[in-house]
Order: sequence, then C-alpha cells, then structure tokens
Amino acid sequence: MDKQVAGWSRRRVLGAFGAAILAAPGLSRAQSDRPVKFILPVGVGSGVDTITRSAGPALSAALGHTVVVENQPGAGGIVGTSALVRSAPDGYTLAMLSNNHVIFPSVYKSLPFDPLADITPISMVGMTPFLLVANPQKIAAQGIQELTALLQRQPGRYNYASSGNGTILHLAAEMYVQQAGVKARHIPYKGVGPMMADLMSGQVDFGVLSLPSVLPQVTSGALKALGACGAERMAALPDLPTLREQGLPDYEIGGWFAAAGPAKLPAAEVRRIYGALDRAFNSPEVKQAMAVQNNKIVLMPPEQTVAYFRTEMAKYASVVKGAGLELM
Repeated sequence: MDKQVAGWSRRRVLGAFGAAILAAPGLSRAQSDRPVKFILPVGVGSGVDTITRSAGPALSAALGHTVVVENQPGAGGIVGTSALVRSAPDGYTLAMLSNNHVIFPSVYKSLPFDPLADITPISMVGMTPFLLVANPQKIAAQGIQELTALLQRQPGRYNYASSGNGTILHLAAEMYVQQAGVKARHIPYKGVGPMMADLMSGQVDFGVLSLPSVLPQVTSGALKALGACGAERMAALPDLPTLREQGLPDYEIGGWFAAAGPAKLPAAEVRRIYGALDRAFNSPEVKQAMAVQNNKIVLMPPEQTVAYFRTEMAKYASVVKGAGLELM
C-alpha cells in the first residue's frame, strides 16, 4: 500500500475513534469545563440561598463541575422558576425550589408554567423546622392548648402575623387556626424582618417562623415558643413539644427545599444529579453546616420527590380554600 494512503487511513481511523470517545455521554461531559448553574428564585441571604451556598463546594466536587449560584427573586419565586422552565434539559441548569413552588397554583389566578409538568423534580434535599411563637406580653399561654383556649374564649380579638399573603408562614399559621377551630385576624407583612419586629414589639400577637430566624429571640425571651410545627421535636429546643403532641394530631408543616431541573431532563441525568446531591449533602462538611443552621437533611429519590410535590400541593390547596384567600 502506498505510504501516503496508509498514513491517511490511519489518521482517519484514529480521528473517527477519537470522535467516538468524545461523543460518549459520560466522557463528553467530563471533557467540558462548563459550570452547572443553580437558579434560586429567592434573594441573597434567604434560607435556601444560605443552604445552597454552604453546599456549593461539595456540590462542585460531586458534580465534577463548578457550581454557580444565581439568585433570580421576584413575584414570590415565579421569575426564577420561569428561568428554569425555559432552560435546556441538559443538566447544566438546575434550581433549588421551596414550598412556594407547590403553593403557587393555590394563590395565583394564572402562572406562566405548570408547577409539575414544566419541571423535573430530582430530590427533596432538606427541611427547615418551623415553630409557633407569641409575644409573651400579649399572649398569656405556656403552650398550644392554652393558646387555643384563649382564642376560643375571645374569638377574633387576637391576630397572627405572616411574611405575606399566601406565603408558607401564612399558611402554616392558618393551618393551626383551622385545625384548632379558632378565629384570629391575619396581619400580612412584606417579609420576615418587619413581621418579627412587630411580633417583638407587641403590634401583633403570634405567628409561625423558621427556627434559624427566630431561635435568638426565643432564647433571649423576646418571643415565647409555644410549639414545634414538625412531626418531631427539634434538637435545638428538645423540651418544646410539637403541635401534634399538644392535641393537633394532623398538624405538620415545615420549610423544605428540593432540587429540580427543567422538563424532559433525561432519566440518566436525573439519576446522575441525584447521586451527586446524595454525596454532597451527606458529606461531613455539609452535614456540619446544616446542623449549625438548624436545618435537617432529608434526601428523597426522584420518584418519591414527585409524589411529595403532589401531596404538598393538595395540602396547601386545602388550607387556602379553608382560609377563603383571594387569588392574586
């Protein structure tokens, strides 16, 4: 064979072999230095933002790509979620969603996306405990049963604060009001900061807040903790009984955060990303960070996460209907 022809044939075979290697799914991704973007539909400094940034280095190591956190707040989370929905289903754009995502259909007249059909739930990641607190000067109660008795004696006299109409903190307090069979006026605020300030000053009487945001105020005595909102007691306040223990067997609520991708994310990508989340959030450094923040790691596989989204959506729809909340 002519040497020039033989050399050309060898180059063609090697080139085709190299192209085949680069085309292999796992290897082509390994060759790329493209970052993985986590869209957060919340502002900087929020709970989900702090959690995701704390896990950033471990997520980068587990995914094999630099993780970039991009905050896109607005319209209660709709702006950031819309950006996720519009992204390509290639595993390079993900989001960390919260309860708000499954509350949307119950509090908005229309949405620019379907909360289930237009995303791919990948994994429930963790939960932030909630507790029901009261101003100690306004509420002379040591627990939920005493609070309920007080509200029953004077229906409509007392009020509860929230971080805004239709927010998870609003629905958490409203769920107590409904299950306890009492009446109290809802006072919405624009965020947790002003809500807590007026709770401490006595402008409002009680409300539900996350443990990380309110623990200093409870420890100092500025606010009184009446009950833990989750299914179990909280490690940071082990002597505080749950609302279930205090006579409301069906009460359970907390803040949660879950990883999701856009719709039509391939099953192989879903499994790969779930595995990376499992490694990252079970790493010693992330476990320590979550413990310091009083958050609980609760990883769920994709199928279980999808089912959880549906269950939560139905729960909040029932609370909103019971409250007679006007759609926004």
